[in-house]
Amino acid sequence: MQLDDLYRRVIMDHYKKPRNRGTFDADVVTIDLNNPTCGDRISLQLQVNDGIVEAARYTGEGCSISMSSASMMTEAVKGKTLEQALELANRFSAMVKGEDVTFDEYEDIEALSGVCKFPARIKCATLAWNALRKGIEEPI
Repeated sequence: MQLDDLYRRVIMDHYKKPRNRGTFDADVVTIDLNNPTCGDRISLQLQVNDGIVEAARYTGEGCSISMSSASMMTEAVKGKTLEQALELANRFSAMVKGEDVTFDEYEDIEALSGVCKFPARIKCATLAWNALRKGIEEPI
């Protein structure tokens, strides 16, 4: 199996069986973002306690890239400090822009590395991560 095929399978697995899709009933930070160029939208909820992302959930609609990326991101940030989560967001943005970045802590994210070949899809891939960044830098 070629690496592109493996990555495609990982992306489709997160799209068809999303992790952390849904909402919290508790008091959480909620960030709503959309991508007006393609119509993707996300509502991200972060459950933060003492500077640690205890859990993250999302709802939304969009292409397989944006929804898979949201699923991966919510898995990757669990248990991370806000600083670590922000660093993951920055590394993800660098990766989808073509920089050589690895994610040893959650390798599924690397399945989206090929997005750099399709500039129009970068906004799709980064939508959830931009919501994360906004929730950390500008908490509501």
